Amino acid sequence: MPAVVSSMAHADGSGAPTAAQPTLPQEKLSIRSANGTHDFTVELAKTPHEQEVGEMFRTNVPANQGMLFVWDQPQQSDMWMENTLVSLDIVFIGADGHITSITENAVPQSLARISSHGPVAATLELQGGLTAKLGITVGDVVTSPSLTHTPAHGTTTGAPTPHAG
Repeated sequence: MPAVVSSMAHADGSGAPTAAQPTLPQEKLSIRSANGTHDFTVELAKTPHEQEVGEMFRTNVPANQGMLFVWDQPQQSDMWMENTLVSLDIVFIGADGHITSITENAVPQSLARISSHGPVAATLELQGGLTAKLGITVGDVVTSPSLTHTPAHGTTTGAPTPHAG
């Protein structure tokens, strides 16, 4: 396993990501908005390492793709754009599958924290500007196989977990 990790994104020996990670396992995801259903293929960032690297060092995010971060239970989600070379829309998804907030056109390489402002079940990264272009808004419903779990207690009060874009 260590050889795989070192060849994926840690080339400088410091443990900090230095390259884009390989394509992660994918699944279909749909967002139902007032003007129709929008379908995407999303990569699943499941492990702490995959979540830390996220979209870092990638030079584009196609309009029909994205990356989904599903949390074990609803939690505060804090993202940042360090080493992320393209603008992203960051969509926060509640335990009921509804979008609770959206940060549009997050600034590439910014270290500013992008917050869900409360517990969410998942965070979705899409191409920057896409949510406005497609009319995706707070309250729209997101469905995917990974979002079918039902939280045991609804929310948690644990410390925020930071994740990279």
